[in-house]
Amino acid sequence: MSDIHVNKAIRVIEAGGVIAYPTEAVWGLGCDPDNRDGCLALLQIKQRPVEKGMILVAASVAQFAELLAPLPASQQQQLHQAWANQATTGPVTFLVPDERGLVPWWVKGAHDTVALRVSLHPRVQQLCRALGAPLVSTSANIAGMAPATSRLMVEKTMGAQLDYVLPGALGGATKPSQIIDLRSGRIIRAG
Repeated sequence: MSDIHVNKAIRVIEAGGVIAYPTEAVWGLGCDPDNRDGCLALLQIKQRPVEKGMILVAASVAQFAELLAPLPASQQQQLHQAWANQATTGPVTFLVPDERGLVPWWVKGAHDTVALRVSLHPRVQQLCRALGAPLVSTSANIAGMAPATSRLMVEKTMGAQLDYVLPGALGGATKPSQIIDLRSGRIIRAG
């Protein structure tokens, strides 16, 4: 795919818009995590309460460096290993303490943690690299309904409310990412 599509998506994100894009298993909705209006618009489209929080997705661990810096070395190593092994284990999201309050409330919701994932999906990597930062990532669906597994599903259910739908194919995963609480090791959602 031409970078023209990624460039268009980045312009929309930087202007505070909401996009849909393919991920490893389902279509996602994304926006700039620092843009309050964009995040609240995304939540309104999804009909999801802000208190639930959303995931931040990045192209590399380096894009989360500031958030991970306060963590003990053992936890940082755990994250590095888990994200490095995703090609065989599947996508994994960690709930990480935001001890310094770096992530806005409209992303974290009512939590003292933030959900972080490093994506191996080429389109997600392109987006985050072009943006130079992590991106909000939540499944493209109305809250309580099944996530969209095709561009057509995205366009039918919420296309008119989105600012852009980035063309691309889903990755090979069959389920959304596993979610693990870094502090307790508890699996919040099986992958």
